[in-house]
Parts: sequence; C-alpha cells; structure tokens
Amino acid sequence: MSALPHETPPRAYANPYRVEAHEGPQTLAALRAELAVLDPAELVAFNARLDAARFGAEVTAVISDARRLIALRTRPEVLAAIAASLAGTSETAPVAALYTHLERRDAE
Repeated sequence: MSALPHETPPRAYANPYRVEAHEGPQTLAALRAELAVLDPAELVAFNARLDAARFGAEVTAVISDARRLIALRTRPEVLAAIAASLAGTSETAPVAALYTHLERRDAE
C-alpha cells in the first residue's frame, strides 16, 4: 500500500524480523481493514478464527498472526529480510547476543 501525498506514509518497522506491539494495526477495525485490502479471503479466515478462539491467549494469538501476515505481505523491509534469509545472505547474530536478549526479556 502506498500513501497518497496527503497521507502519512507507513513507518518502517524497527526490526524487519519482529513486529513490535506499537507497529502495524492497533485496533480490530484497522486490522480488518488492512486484511480486506490485502485479500478478502484472509479477512473471512481471520474472522472465523477470531470467532472460534477462546478469550485470552487464543484471541491474542489470532490477532498476532494476522498482524504478522500483514507485515509479511506489505512491508518492503520485511520482504527484503525474508529474501535475504532464503538466499543465505542475511547477517546472523551470535548466539551470545541471542541469550543476552532472552535474559534481558525474561528479567522484565
């Protein structure tokens, strides 16, 4: 989706390998609108999964999956990261950096 001159262009994701909570659609209405533009069948499938999900973790998972789907299909930096990963040209982080990240996250 490209922005018209009077619209604010979409912000690039801070990390193309992760969708943060403040990135992407922030309401169910916005999420449904983006899914409808992306693919009407995706919107129908999302609504069915959301209707079938139990409150709590299941609903959160359905919403998170839909937000990731939008990022995967619409953000150029995410598409570039996927292509680089598939081509084997992406930079990998050292294992120590992964453990540092996980320990910091668990401490929060």
